[in-house]
Amino acid sequence: MKFAQPRRRQPAESVVPMINVVFLLLIFFMMSATISQAPPFDLTLPESRTEGDVAGDQTLYLSAQGSVAFDGALDDAAWVALGIAKPAPLTIRADATLEARALAQVLARLSAMGHSDVELVIRTP
Repeated sequence: MKFAQPRRRQPAESVVPMINVVFLLLIFFMMSATISQAPPFDLTLPESRTEGDVAGDQTLYLSAQGSVAFDGALDDAAWVALGIAKPAPLTIRADATLEARALAQVLARLSAMGHSDVELVIRTP
């Protein structure tokens, strides 16, 4: 009596190479990504037709109501943190509806603290 030979099964494909590729992509994106802190409040930047590069290392945020944020600190704590920070190029991200008088007061206070290199961030239309 002859029995039919069972068909040979194809060996299952290994998923290890796919897992390796996924981890390599994950490492690549983690290493190449720029991680930045989210703004402490919503801002609408003022518009301008001119363009330029922003070179400031530190960022000061000004809300439409005049609230100040710097390095995770808000209002009075932000001014204390600015006083402790060494004077370096400072980038200001102010809301477009902030009054010019309030911005002038902030600039005067920054100048008194020794922060003379200040840039205002704008958006182009």
